[in-house]
Amino acid sequence: MTVTEAFALDAGRFRSDFPVLTTRSRSGAPLAYLDNAASTQHPAAVIDAIADCYRGYYANVHRGIHTLSEESTERYERARKTVARFLNTEHARELIFTAGTTAAINTVARAWGSANVGEGDHILLTMAEHHANIVPWFQLATQVGAHVHFVPLTDDGRLDLESVARMLDALRPKMFAFTAVSNVLGTVNPVAALVEMARERGSATLVDAAQAAPHGPVDVREWGADFVVFSGHKVCGPTGIGVLYGREAVLDAMPPFLGGGAMIHRVTTRGFEPAPLPEKFEAGTPPITEAIGLEAAVEYLGHVGLEAIGRYERQLVERAEAGLREIPGLEILGPAPEHKAGIVSFAIEGIHAHDIAQWLDTRGIAVRAGHHCAMPLHQSLGITASTRASFYFYNTPDEVDAMVDAVGEARDRFRKRGRKRQ
Repeated sequence: MTVTEAFALDAGRFRSDFPVLTTRSRSGAPLAYLDNAASTQHPAAVIDAIADCYRGYYANVHRGIHTLSEESTERYERARKTVARFLNTEHARELIFTAGTTAAINTVARAWGSANVGEGDHILLTMAEHHANIVPWFQLATQVGAHVHFVPLTDDGRLDLESVARMLDALRPKMFAFTAVSNVLGTVNPVAALVEMARERGSATLVDAAQAAPHGPVDVREWGADFVVFSGHKVCGPTGIGVLYGREAVLDAMPPFLGGGAMIHRVTTRGFEPAPLPEKFEAGTPPITEAIGLEAAVEYLGHVGLEAIGRYERQLVERAEAGLREIPGLEILGPAPEHKAGIVSFAIEGIHAHDIAQWLDTRGIAVRAGHHCAMPLHQSLGITASTRASFYFYNTPDEVDAMVDAVGEARDRFRKRGRKRQ
């Protein structure tokens, strides 16, 4: 991409909506927040929606017959319908509010998994998975005597569909759980194709959309998966809330995971009868204000335009990688920009990722360093850590350029320090 090429989106139109972006870092430098894959920032519309709830109508939902409870219930269920439209579910009752992506995957592993996976069965994952889509499946496998397997990646960090087909044929796994977008490599996977391959072989599917939902439209009916999960704080919403979508027939057949509170229809001294969907999987007091904040967030993203966000991020990735490739000893992880979401991870020979991130912080640039909750992936790449810059629609080309310049400075500084020590 040339510098003069028009960008797909004007970040300046939206930056003023995010109060935190006007702050400065500890060093006094203006903040360039490039850690969006970890958590996005919040527009005033989300902050105001949460504050308005607490100030004006907060009460527990579904249980009271007074005015505040009725209004809170109406707003909570309206949020469910809004987020269901965001995912294009067939029915709003197919959308379960959870504490986050991790809680959603654990719910599936414990409820669906315990009922459907037994001794000697197989679970298939990919090498690009976040720990949240690995650990619950190992816990299930240990409990029931099943086996967990990983689809390897190509040299450029993509899934080879022939390898996927071979493993599906050989294992006939009960579950194929995979990420839609890698949180390290940025790789965008062909979700619908992978789901179809698994369905043809009788495997259930779970799609981790935590890194996909912020960066483009997610259509669960087009994808066709049994389960899709994502987190509110990745889409400009609050922490403490996530979404578990499940096909109605699958959710109906699943036993409830957590017990107590709103998930019951009837309790006697002989047992209990669970409530219908979605309350069946929402035990206890649900994330009321968080759901209302999430509704405001997805409405805001709809105003910005998810397709425009995806195109703009790809332009930022192209700009970042063009600059980073000029730095000696730096290796960019993952595929070419056309196969990525707004994530660029890299490693510099002889320099630890933490040193790079700390140096960038002195320049006001916030990035991530470490294994990014993807240790198996880093082990397969032969490294222990990487530096990750992740972009969103409120980031600017100037911030990308500043990041590239600061990485070059870090490389020169730490290489010189290394030579002095020798």
